[in-house]
Amino acid sequence: MNGFERVLAAAREGDPDALARIYRELAPGVLGYLRGQGAADPEDLAGEVFVAVVERIRGFRGDERAFRSWVFTIAHHRLADARRRAARRRETAMDPRRLVPAGPVGDVVEEAMAALGTRWAKDALASLTPDQRDVVLLRILGGLSVEDTARALGKSRGAVKTLQRRALAALARRIQPEAVSG
Repeated sequence: MNGFERVLAAAREGDPDALARIYRELAPGVLGYLRGQGAADPEDLAGEVFVAVVERIRGFRGDERAFRSWVFTIAHHRLADARRRAARRRETAMDPRRLVPAGPVGDVVEEAMAALGTRWAKDALASLTPDQRDVVLLRILGGLSVEDTARALGKSRGAVKTLQRRALAALARRIQPEAVSG
């Protein structure tokens, strides 16, 4: 039994340390996937994903690769559920002055650079089709294989490869003009 299999076996038995280790290893990728997908509240949604993982982990069977795929499939389904809920409810307007913090909160230059990078990444992802975005985020942030991505999205391996190739080509085209002019 390898290290992950021991951790997974302990997590199935409810060991809090094993569950915490699984969370620490997978949460950054799940959160990145949800942010990249433009989830309204990615942190809250990631919390829902890991609650579902804890609730269902006893029934999971498979290796580390299958487990990672299973977790990202849950994230994908929770995101779809959240989007359906959001489409059914009305949003309430809020006075933007209530959102402004009272005073400085950190390094302005660092925050501005992070915001520019985040904005660029969001804009780049928004330029992709939804299917291309799903594939890129699951393959890169989720670290899923072509087979696992296909299973999570309900697509063929060939479709995933094609979507990934087209997405990466579109992103490369977007980067090249910026590299020359920037």
